Amino acid sequence: MIPKSLAVAAILAGSTLSAQSQTIPASVDQPVTISYYNYNLASAGNGADATRRMIADFEAAYPNIKVEAVGANSFDLTSRVQADVAARRTPDVVQMVFSDLAYGVDNLGIVALEDIVPAQELAAHFDGMSPKGLQLGVLNGKTYGLAYTFSTPVLFYNADLFRAAGLDPDQPPQTWAEVKTAAMAIQENTEAAGIAAGIFGPSAGDWLFQGVLRSNDGHVLSEDRKALTFAEPAAVEAVAMLKALADSGAYTNLDMTAAMEGMAAGSIGMYLQTSALQGFLVKGAEGNFELRATTMPRFGDKPQRPNNSGSALVIMSKDPLKQRAAWELMKFMTSKEAYTVITSEIGYLPLRTDIVDDPQYLGEWVARHPLVQPNLAQLEMLEPWVAFPGPNYRQISKIMMEGAEMAVFGGMDPARAMQAAQDTAQTMMPN
Repeated sequence: MIPKSLAVAAILAGSTLSAQSQTIPASVDQPVTISYYNYNLASAGNGADATRRMIADFEAAYPNIKVEAVGANSFDLTSRVQADVAARRTPDVVQMVFSDLAYGVDNLGIVALEDIVPAQELAAHFDGMSPKGLQLGVLNGKTYGLAYTFSTPVLFYNADLFRAAGLDPDQPPQTWAEVKTAAMAIQENTEAAGIAAGIFGPSAGDWLFQGVLRSNDGHVLSEDRKALTFAEPAAVEAVAMLKALADSGAYTNLDMTAAMEGMAAGSIGMYLQTSALQGFLVKGAEGNFELRATTMPRFGDKPQRPNNSGSALVIMSKDPLKQRAAWELMKFMTSKEAYTVITSEIGYLPLRTDIVDDPQYLGEWVARHPLVQPNLAQLEMLEPWVAFPGPNYRQISKIMMEGAEMAVFGGMDPARAMQAAQDTAQTMMPN
């Protein structure tokens, strides 16, 4: 839980009006240093290496702009930002997890792009971007963030285990009922677990859970953002499905790290998780088994309604020159060249769908990596990860997820578990 800070509120009260009336200069014609808080920099492997390389390329292209890069864990980044705002060290650009975006807009002073960037320039940069992807960073009718590293949930599966279990790997499960049948066949005919899903656990967040509920026409929050709705019948029915899957023995209760490693090692038949893990899983499967992927499972004839994971880039600076420098960095990091790196090296979706078939950018890579296709297909049906309102948003999410986990793996009745969680969490909503 992140409490509202009076110090932050006082600082913002004096700066918001002036920030909204400022026009950024047309270019950066004098030396300036901007801070860039990025959680990929705090991770090992290609995420950090690729990000450092893109920052270096930006500085080479814009010699007047120096980027002070700050790495921070994704779960701690917003708390770090809040502390720095209170200490009058407001970051200039932040890679913010989508579930924190509403809090950042309401309490930390994230700047709407429409308030500082000329309309024609903004439209020119948005050209070629996925309309669904652009909506992920929109609140109250304005663009506060540009989707940066984001993905949808896909169902990875081990084609070798499918064959060993008497299943056809060319006909992967498309519904949750088919997932259960396939998982039980794998469990009964091989030494592997049927399915794992990184829905629960301390590192899971609630993005994947939201997508499961939404695909059954369930919701976690009312449209007016005043009432929690995850105890309503459609949501409870989705939780009951997960419980039935677990009770059958087909759904193994592993945390995200253990499930990821098990899938990469070939000891799990199916794994529902962010497509951003593709690189890790491909490396584990190479030479050991055939890894494939398909779209997120449906509930019967209802369409999938996947939501996104990941982050957006936001501007927090109130200084016009730094805002221009920050906008130049944001444009660079969401360019065709950057999304080629983000997709091919880090593993996330390209916000720019116009580069997918372009041989100058992702065309040849996509042709060589068919596992990305389900993720690209789901981009067309993407819905935003809902951020709970108010300063208690993280606690609300935690209570919801604990209620669902007690229903799925703890033996509680799904309707009672979700109602109890909703009743408690509702007391933490803003009045």
